[in-house]
Amino acid sequence: MIQEFKTFIARGNVIDLAVGIIIGAAFTAIVNSLVVDLINPVLGLLTGGIDFTDKYFVLSGNVPDGASLAAARDSGAAIFAYGSFLMAVLNFLIVAWAVFLLVKVVNRIQRAAIRQEEAKEAVAPTGPSQEELLAQIRDLLADRANPV
Repeated sequence: MIQEFKTFIARGNVIDLAVGIIIGAAFTAIVNSLVVDLINPVLGLLTGGIDFTDKYFVLSGNVPDGASLAAARDSGAAIFAYGSFLMAVLNFLIVAWAVFLLVKVVNRIQRAAIRQEEAKEAVAPTGPSQEELLAQIRDLLADRANPV
C-alpha cells in the first residue's frame, strides 16, 4: 500500500495540481492587493469616499454607531455584511477575468506552436521512400556485378 501511495504521489498530475495550488495562492495575494490597494480607492473616489468593505446592517443586537465591521462582529450582534460580500464578488470577477485572459493567451500560444509545427512539416523536404532507396541499392549492386 505504501508503494502504491508513492506511485500515486509521483504521478505528474498530482505534482501539477500542487504547483497549481501554490500558484493560485500567490495569484490570490496579487488579486487581493489589486482590489484593496487599487480598485477600492478608485471606487471610493467615484462614490465620494465610501469604502464598501465596512458596510453592514445590524439585524439584531447593539452595535455602537459608526463601529467598524470588525467591532460589530466582536459585539456579538447579528449583522448583514453586504460590503464584504460585494468585495468578495468583485474579487471573484477579477480572478475570473484574469484566468480567462491567461487561458486565452496560453491557447493562442498553443495554436501558434501547432501552426508552426504544421508549417515545418509541410515545408520539410520529402526524401525517397524506403522502396526507392532499396531499388537504387539493387541497381548499383547489379551494375558492379556486371561491369561493361
